[in-house]
Amino acid sequence: MQKGELHLLFNKAYNKKSIRHFTLNHPYREVFDLHGVRLSSTKVGHSLKTKQCNAIRISQYQKNTVRIVVETGKKYICNAYQPLFSFKSYNIPLPKFNVKTVSQRKNQKKVQKKIAQYIKDTSGKTVSASKHVRHRAKKSVKTHPRERIVIDAGHGGHDTGAFVGGKKEKDLVLQIAKRLAKQLKKKGYLVSMTRWDDRFLKLPQRTRIADKKDAKVFVSIHANSVPKRKRHKVQGVETFFLQNTRDAKSQRIAARENKAVLKGAGNRLSKQVIVDSVLNGPKIVQSNKLAIDVQRRIMTNLHLYYRGVRDGGVRHAPFWVLVGASRPSILVEVGYISHPKERKRLFTSKYQELIAKGIAEGIDRYLNNRRKELDID
Repeated sequence: MQKGELHLLFNKAYNKKSIRHFTLNHPYREVFDLHGVRLSSTKVGHSLKTKQCNAIRISQYQKNTVRIVVETGKKYICNAYQPLFSFKSYNIPLPKFNVKTVSQRKNQKKVQKKIAQYIKDTSGKTVSASKHVRHRAKKSVKTHPRERIVIDAGHGGHDTGAFVGGKKEKDLVLQIAKRLAKQLKKKGYLVSMTRWDDRFLKLPQRTRIADKKDAKVFVSIHANSVPKRKRHKVQGVETFFLQNTRDAKSQRIAARENKAVLKGAGNRLSKQVIVDSVLNGPKIVQSNKLAIDVQRRIMTNLHLYYRGVRDGGVRHAPFWVLVGASRPSILVEVGYISHPKERKRLFTSKYQELIAKGIAEGIDRYLNNRRKELDID
């Protein structure tokens, strides 16, 4: 275990698609079945102990299946992942809380509830305890006056993006982008938008502002779509960072988003631009970390209020809009506008607000971790 994660190592390349991940309740457990895997020794995992879990069990569940059970007693977001460029490892995040601390908090809340349901503020007015806590929380919000985030609402103007059921992608992403701007400003960040209204921007215009303003992060907002025959099947939220890929689905998504933004680009852009950016750009690793944090927070927020929202995970693809900005950059596909149920949710203020809040929290988490890496207070 390292830095709050359980790191699995394989003796040869292993496809993460062979892992079945599910949860069990009473008590709450995160379960991973690794198919086509055998333990190197019967002693593997026997001495695993951590304050973050009641227990971590690793066993040869079946002849060719290893089962890992992480028991916490309380639900948490466990987005396991395969590190970039590493096909012989797999990381399982552990909760941020300590299991003993959780039980202590529960007991403390019960005692407080019995003692009093209300507290008085300094003005003598009676207010609910939850309101008092929220008020104190607002005062403790950290500000980041020197850090700027650039938000790119995809498409615009004559380019509607996906257009299904009378709804346009360009309208949806602009609505979410504006909500994201408000969320980031609440956290003290400076924010710049590539567009505030319904207009089309050429590729260089979308990324130039990020470099001009010396932004810490560039995030492009889009919505996904599939052909009619797949509309009732494909749904979910996905976050992309720049990288070449052989995955057919990622290639298809990138091709659709690139089609409009490359219009009028002429011969100045070539495939070599992407290759150079991927192979030589130090931003790629940081973009991957940013994408992981953003995806986790979006899914955390949505799962609190909505059932069945699919986690499309963090993916990589050659999006042209991510090439130009020489800083950590991601593209968020907030959902499938082609899926009837998801489309209906996407155009509600509550759903949009949860997505925007998740992106903002993910960006904030990434930048806080980045400051710690660089020892910046």
